[in-house]
Amino acid sequence: MIFRQLFDNTSSTYTYLIASRGGGEALIIDPVVERVDRYMQLLRELDLKLIKAVDTHVHADHVTGLGELRDRTRCITVMGKESGADVVSMRVTDGDRIEIEGISLSVLHTPGHTDDSYSFVMGDRVFTGDTLFIRGTGRTDFQHGDARAQYDSIFNKLLKLTDETLVYPGHDYKGDTVSTIGEERAFNPRLQVASIDEYVEIMNNLNLPNPKMMDVAVPVNLHIGMPQDEIDAYGWSISCDEASVIADRNEIVLIDLRDRAERQRHGVIPGSVHAPYQDLTENVRPSGLLHELAEATRRRLVFYCAYGERSAMAVKAAQEAGITNACHLKGGIDAWQKSGGRLEHAAR
Repeated sequence: MIFRQLFDNTSSTYTYLIASRGGGEALIIDPVVERVDRYMQLLRELDLKLIKAVDTHVHADHVTGLGELRDRTRCITVMGKESGADVVSMRVTDGDRIEIEGISLSVLHTPGHTDDSYSFVMGDRVFTGDTLFIRGTGRTDFQHGDARAQYDSIFNKLLKLTDETLVYPGHDYKGDTVSTIGEERAFNPRLQVASIDEYVEIMNNLNLPNPKMMDVAVPVNLHIGMPQDEIDAYGWSISCDEASVIADRNEIVLIDLRDRAERQRHGVIPGSVHAPYQDLTENVRPSGLLHELAEATRRRLVFYCAYGERSAMAVKAAQEAGITNACHLKGGIDAWQKSGGRLEHAAR
């Protein structure tokens, strides 16, 4: 197995590159955007093909490298289903597995630091993100953090692993690189508590300043969508003006990929079919909603979202699934509204 623990000095972030063999498939956990050139160099040197890039949660102390790696390698981006990031190729939940050639990670939802925090177990080791550190735990005072949830994640999930399980955290600020579950159970000062209330009392009184990068990193990490130029080059885009004309001629079916809250907040294009992005894989497969809709109507499917990023990903997936008349609305509903396109209130 190839295993590399890489470090970003600025944010004290650990990134993990994993593959079963040289010349094979690889995955990366918690990449930092400023280090992407180094990751690419290492992939070339080890003759690896990056298949999946995984974030343990939406980071507040650095900008993720997920989008940059996706754009350079066409890898699949992976986050937990609770993540608020706009475009993620694969969303996982507790009990799922993330797999590449010769490597399999078991997925543990470990909320507390954030509500979308995940840990990943691989054989004799666990990648704990910002949930469990070496002799510490991740703070719980922002991004929907919850000390009670973190106690449950640590004591009822992570500490249920064997004592010999190696702990590889998302950060370290003292120079440590690895620990074990047994060590943390015995020596982590925040775990030497008699009750959940005692743990909550500790976590609620840390009085730490916000991460220096928080105001920059969080908004950027929530918007890592796919550039739309690639979709334009395939001829799979349609402008708002063009969509308005052919919609009046009943030549297209508009597919709204946004979630219910977005639709109710910003309105919908009249006549749209609601097919949320998170259901895309099921909807575009043979016998899926969108596949059957395309065959039944013989009209062109036009995907749209807020700004065109989710729809760019969706049209690519639809084309690959055999829906060859699919395209997307360039710029999304934001561009539609700016062009004077009509909107109506979404049904509740």
